[in-house]
Amino acid sequence: MLVEPRSGLLAAWGNALLAGLVSPDEAALAIVGEDAVHRVDGLPGEAGPVGLTLALGRLRGLGATGFRVALPVPGHPLGLSGPPDFNARALEAEEAVVAYGVPYGLVPEVTEAGPAGDLHVEVVWRVLPVREAPPADVPSLGEAERELAEALRDATAVLSRLDVAGSGPVAEAAVDAYRARVEQGREVLAPGYPPRAVRVLEMAQRVGLLVSVAYENGHGGAVSASEIAARGEALRPVERVARRALVAAYNAYVEGGEVRR
Repeated sequence: MLVEPRSGLLAAWGNALLAGLVSPDEAALAIVGEDAVHRVDGLPGEAGPVGLTLALGRLRGLGATGFRVALPVPGHPLGLSGPPDFNARALEAEEAVVAYGVPYGLVPEVTEAGPAGDLHVEVVWRVLPVREAPPADVPSLGEAERELAEALRDATAVLSRLDVAGSGPVAEAAVDAYRARVEQGREVLAPGYPPRAVRVLEMAQRVGLLVSVAYENGHGGAVSASEIAARGEALRPVERVARRALVAAYNAYVEGGEVRR
């Protein structure tokens, strides 16, 4: 969870653009990141795919005043509000962006080509109708912060007992990589987001890192089937809490009414 989801980047920098805190080119550059190109298909009034700069401007002209994030997985439609077609596509991608103020959402379709380490990545954002209704299961920033603290404490106790809390070279390398990126002052979210949203996002990413390490670091001391099952039971709710917190952080702009200028 050290890499921000594409939907998070589009929502965060799209919100900063709508608030007048960044230029269209700055927003597009930040959203594309290390990908080769992003295009948007299905915009009203456009016959085919267009670039991000034009697409964000068109959505603003249509009445968009903000962007929300959805990070759904099977059994947890986090951030979705329908209709079924949009929900199904978002669930397949495990992420989506929902515009606030206009009934449209965007789902990324990612195409990769080339060898590992030299991938050429293209993204097409499909614009689809969405239902204007409250998003599913999105907490406030305060709720997300409290949930993260509680989930991290409970999971750490269980995983420590099972000897899978994150020991060994794989875990150490992952933690070292996280610390190095933090020390380099990596930017999270986008200009104008409140400090609490940044704090919640960073905490959710740390929790996500621990979950990833626990999953990837073998069974550790959890040698029995019951202990392995107990580890899974401990990780699933923590992973869920971390995703809820990510969505709360990205949606702080919309929930708060405006990005700080």
